[in-house]
Amino acid sequence: MTHTNKKHITTFVVLVLGLVVLNVLSQYVYHRFDLTQDQRYTLSEAAKETIASVDSPIIVDVFLSGTFPPEFRRLQAETKQLLEEFAAYNPNIRYEFIDPLEGEEDPEAIRQQLANFGLTAAQVEVREDGKISTELIYPWALAYYNDKTVKIPLLKNQLGASSEERVNSSIQNLEYAFADGFNKLVFPKKRKVAVLKGNDQLDDRYIADFFTTLREYYFIAPFTLDSAAVNPLKTLEQLRSFDLIVSAKPQQAFTDSEKYILDQYTMNGGASLWLIDATELQTDSISGKTIAFGTDLNLTDLFFKYGLRINPNLVKDVYSAPIVLATGMENEAQYNRYPWFYNPLSASGSDHPITSNIEAVKFSYASAIDTLPNALRKTVLLSSSPITKIVGLPAEIDYDKEIPKNLQVVNEGPDPSEYTAGETPLAVLLEGSFPSAFTNRIKPFPLSEDKTQSVPTRMVVVSDGDVIVNQLDRNRPLELGFDKMTNAYYGNKEFLLNTVNYLLDDSGLINIRTKEIAVPFLDPQRTAEQRSQWQLVNVLLPLVLLALFGVVFSYLRKRKYAR
Repeated sequence: MTHTNKKHITTFVVLVLGLVVLNVLSQYVYHRFDLTQDQRYTLSEAAKETIASVDSPIIVDVFLSGTFPPEFRRLQAETKQLLEEFAAYNPNIRYEFIDPLEGEEDPEAIRQQLANFGLTAAQVEVREDGKISTELIYPWALAYYNDKTVKIPLLKNQLGASSEERVNSSIQNLEYAFADGFNKLVFPKKRKVAVLKGNDQLDDRYIADFFTTLREYYFIAPFTLDSAAVNPLKTLEQLRSFDLIVSAKPQQAFTDSEKYILDQYTMNGGASLWLIDATELQTDSISGKTIAFGTDLNLTDLFFKYGLRINPNLVKDVYSAPIVLATGMENEAQYNRYPWFYNPLSASGSDHPITSNIEAVKFSYASAIDTLPNALRKTVLLSSSPITKIVGLPAEIDYDKEIPKNLQVVNEGPDPSEYTAGETPLAVLLEGSFPSAFTNRIKPFPLSEDKTQSVPTRMVVVSDGDVIVNQLDRNRPLELGFDKMTNAYYGNKEFLLNTVNYLLDDSGLINIRTKEIAVPFLDPQRTAEQRSQWQLVNVLLPLVLLALFGVVFSYLRKRKYAR
């Protein structure tokens, strides 16, 4: 055996032994590498914690199987990649992509079952060979764990967005959507939310959709402050058992005893969400005119001490939601959309977890909020656009006069001398150690543990109570944020859910929403223009390369054996 042959055999043996050792080590050492610039395939620590303790299978059925447009194939691929990361971290995560209508004899019955379960279909355009057709897809996932089931939305609704923009936004939200779903499956509810009653807050049917959804996360219970006049100490003690209070559009003034209870609740670390109307609309019975007046809920000094003031005025914003009005008589009536500047649309550009990657929030007759200097950290969550006008009160709200003027502003541009208020805060987050509003004041009732400074807590104040209102259809609540007259979806529900989750979140799960993912899409116009060119390249280039390889290989072979 020659020296060269021995060397080759030795190299071969070493290579085989190396592969054997590498395979043995791979059974004990496993690691995945994320080489993307935005680290899109690296799970956040909060997401990992949701499945870290899972010791029995979580089954995930993803309804994204079939023929889709390119952007939805991207959503399908990103969903699969994300679930692979969850499964790599915990093998008990098992998933399958299925087409819910495939092989079904009665697809319409299946569609109805899915709709009854709350899995609504999305209608998408499919462009193929120059033809356009519409398809229904179900961008949802169902996750099962220990006899519990949650539905996970994969596609976000966006006002006026293209399919690519919707998919891009949905991909940004995927990790949070699955982590949130797993969190609801794995961890039992423990936080308690009190819905304040007794001060003429909104009727249950107008807030039904929001609190029905919120019940998936927390225990929800109504709470009245009426007993503050009889037994304020017991009322405070009972209120302190809740982690968050929500007051949805109170219209009756709070008494000093009720305010003191709310103040001491905050001093003891309770979080709160206030949706406040600083104005009210009244229709004159004689003239029929609608007049906006300021209203006093006896909360001004409370909020002032905490560092903000809701002004008794109205915000008009050129960037606003339309209203629908009927013109004509009875059967000949037509419904037309008109710009209505008293309905500001606020789309925050900040990267705060509450407002990151959400649709514009619709307000209705909102007021301006002023933030005042104190030690609390204040974050403006939502504000009007720069083209804003502040209307002082009282003010007449006349549709016949306002709409023609609004149409003129939309067509010709706003008068620079009128819309000069700039971005005006409409929703503000307060965080930190709150000062008591009753320091150095006579107390409405004696309290042995009166506190003048709170432990660190949070509060959100929104200057419009209608932000939480869902519309009704045949006296049944519709989804919050859906306008049945314009068929538009707004971001009210997502904003409020994010707000409550942030106020009560102790796991950091809400922070996943700030993760930015850059999703590249093909330019459809350039793709259509250069389609023939790239088809030619894809057909000829492999043939040219193959021919070139054959020529080079033949030349080298002849040269070798010619020697």
